[in-house]
Amino acid sequence: MKEALLTILRDKNTKLDDFRACSRKLSSILAAEVAATIKQKITSIETSLAKANGFEISQDVVLIPILRSGIALLPSFMYFFDKAKVGFLGMRRDEKTALANMYYEKIPPLRQDEWILLLDPMIATGGSSILAIKKVMEKGAKEENISLIGIVAAPEGIHEIEKKYPKIKTHVVAIDEKLNDKKFIVPGLGDFGDRFFAAK
Repeated sequence: MKEALLTILRDKNTKLDDFRACSRKLSSILAAEVAATIKQKITSIETSLAKANGFEISQDVVLIPILRSGIALLPSFMYFFDKAKVGFLGMRRDEKTALANMYYEKIPPLRQDEWILLLDPMIATGGSSILAIKKVMEKGAKEENISLIGIVAAPEGIHEIEKKYPKIKTHVVAIDEKLNDKKFIVPGLGDFGDRFFAAK
């Protein structure tokens, strides 16, 4: 299912409404997969007939989309993590240097025991991810409790992130072939933000 949805996103001829619909479906699958890994603890409840053992979530979650593309993933993750705090990091890549520059920051106070989910559909050079990780760690997050969630990544970006932050967990649909000379993911799917928001 993920592969079929990703194929539609990759197709340059996919229309806006189909691109958005596939993005929502794929982000819901990602959110469900990530939610299945959350820490739980055993609890005891009473049904209408008897006592029963069950589980309850034992870890607080903070969702932080990296603007602007990360906004596309946020609704699905808010559905699965409906008690999560939400923060925002706005970053823009310099087209000449391919370096990430932060232009907006709104992050709630963070604790080391909270699970931080950084949402960014495209992980290319890893620059935005590394800057985001650095920022949330400055705010109190613990490295091993940070997860990076995306749709498509370049191997170069994943390598840079893992080299600098080896305890980070990365969850993506696909790791593509490479970055081209302009630092775009190949084969990729184009500029996700431009395609999702129909604006350049």
